[in-house]
Amino acid sequence: MMTSSEVSASPYGSQWQSINWKPIEQQVLKLQMRIAKATREGKHGRAKALQWILTHSHSAKLLAVKRVSQNKGSKTPGIDGVIWNTDARRMIAVTQLSRKGYQAKPLRRIYIPKKNGKLRPLGIPCMVDRAQQALYLLALEPISETFADPNSYGFRPNRSTADAIAQCFKCLCQKNSSQWVLEGDIKACFDKIGHQWLIDNIQLDKRMLQQWLGCGFIDKGLFYKTPEGTPQGGIISPTLMLLTLAGLEQLVKAIARKTGNRVNFIGYADDFVITGTSKEVLVNEIKPQLMHFLEERGLTLSEEKTHVTHINDGFDFLGFNVRKYKSKLLIKPSKSNVLLFLSNMRKLIKAHATMAVNDLIKLMNPKLRGWSNYYHHCVAKQTFGYVGHQIFQALWRWAVRRHPTKGKRWVAHKYFLNRKGQWQFHGWEKIADMDCAFNLVQISRTLIKRHVKIRSAATPFHPEFVDYLRKRKQTKVSRKSWFEPVPTAL
Repeated sequence: MMTSSEVSASPYGSQWQSINWKPIEQQVLKLQMRIAKATREGKHGRAKALQWILTHSHSAKLLAVKRVSQNKGSKTPGIDGVIWNTDARRMIAVTQLSRKGYQAKPLRRIYIPKKNGKLRPLGIPCMVDRAQQALYLLALEPISETFADPNSYGFRPNRSTADAIAQCFKCLCQKNSSQWVLEGDIKACFDKIGHQWLIDNIQLDKRMLQQWLGCGFIDKGLFYKTPEGTPQGGIISPTLMLLTLAGLEQLVKAIARKTGNRVNFIGYADDFVITGTSKEVLVNEIKPQLMHFLEERGLTLSEEKTHVTHINDGFDFLGFNVRKYKSKLLIKPSKSNVLLFLSNMRKLIKAHATMAVNDLIKLMNPKLRGWSNYYHHCVAKQTFGYVGHQIFQALWRWAVRRHPTKGKRWVAHKYFLNRKGQWQFHGWEKIADMDCAFNLVQISRTLIKRHVKIRSAATPFHPEFVDYLRKRKQTKVSRKSWFEPVPTAL
C-alpha cells in the first residue's frame, strides 16, 4: 500500500492533469444517447448491454471520480475518513472502481436543520461509494430522462425551479385557465421509498442497487439497518426518486380525459401542483388515485401540506407565491421566504459586530446576489426594495453600535456613500495606490428579467433537442445581478 508521500510523488498526479475532458465527455454522451434510443424503442435488453459497457468504460470512471472529488461535498468524508483531495488520489481511485468484489460501506449519519425547526437526516457515503453511484448514474440518467414526466423539473439536467414557475404561469395566467390548485407534498419521500419496488422496476444493475439500498448507517457509533428509503446524500438517490414518481402526470391526464376536465401537472422533486377547473375532481377523483399510486411505492401524501386552493387565494410553491389579483396572475417571492432571508441576514450582521467592513461585505454579497438571482424573473421589484431597506436599517444599527461616542453624521460618512440619493454601504481597499470603495450589492437595483421556459419534452439524450439545448445554453441570460460590487475609485 502506498504512503501519502509516495502517492504525491507518483506519476498519477500528472496523468490526471493531462486529461483532455472534452472527448471523454463526448464518448460518454454518445453511449448515453444510444441507451436512451434503445429505451425509447423498447429494446430493454440492448439498453442493459449498453449500460454494462458504459459502467465498465474508463471514460465513465474518469467522469465519475471527477464529479465526486471536485463538487461541493468533496471535502466531507464518509465513515472511513478518506477524501480524494489530490490529483494522484483521484487517478488511483479510477483504477480501483470495479464491480467485482465491491461492498458498500455504511453511511455516516448527520443532521441538518429544516425550516420548521426539525432536523433532516443525511447519509454521507464514503468516496468510493459516491464514485460508484456517480458511475452508475451515468448509465441510469438516459433512462430516467426518457421515462420522466414532461413537466417534472427537479433533479433533471438543464431544468430549474424557474422552469417550474414559468409552467405555473403558463397554466394559470389566462382568464379561462383552471381556478383550483391541488398542492401536493409527499411525506418523507427519500426515507420511505420501498426497496422491493425499486429493485423490481429500476433498470439498473440489481446487485449494485441492493448494495446501496441495504448498506445501513452509523449514528453516534451504532449501526442501523435501512429497510426502506434511499439515502439523502447519495448521488444516485434523486434520480431513483425521480423514477419512482415517473408516471404521475400521465395518471393525472388519464383521469382528466375520463372526467372531461382540463388538468395540468407541475412537479419539482417531491413537491407538485395540479391545476383543475373543478374542486370536486381534484378532491374526489385525482387525490384518491394519487394516494393509491404512491402507496404502491411505499409513499404517502403529507396531510398537513396537501391542500386544494382557489387561485384567488393563492398558494406557495418553491418559495414563490402564485395568486390572481382581479383576474391578473402575479408570481412574487413568498412572504415566509422573505422574512426567513431577512432574519438570517440580521443574524449574520449581528453575529459579526466587530468584523472588518470588507470581510462583512464578502460574507453578505454572495447571499444577496444568490437570493436576488433566484427571484429576479418574477414580480419582485417591490420586494427587492423592501429587503434592501431592511438590510440598510440592520447595517445602520451595526455601524452605530460600533461607535457609541460618535455622531450619526460621522457614522454615515464613514460607512455609507451617497450615490444618486441612495446610501450605499461600503468598505475601502487599495488598488494601484488608489483608495477604492468596495461596495455591498444593492439588491434593490436588480433587474427583473423574464425566464424563457425549457420545452417540456426536451432532453439532452435525444438528437432532436441537441441543437435546441446548445443554442439555449449559448443565449441563456447570465444569472448575475445587474449591480456588482466592483471597486470604485474616488
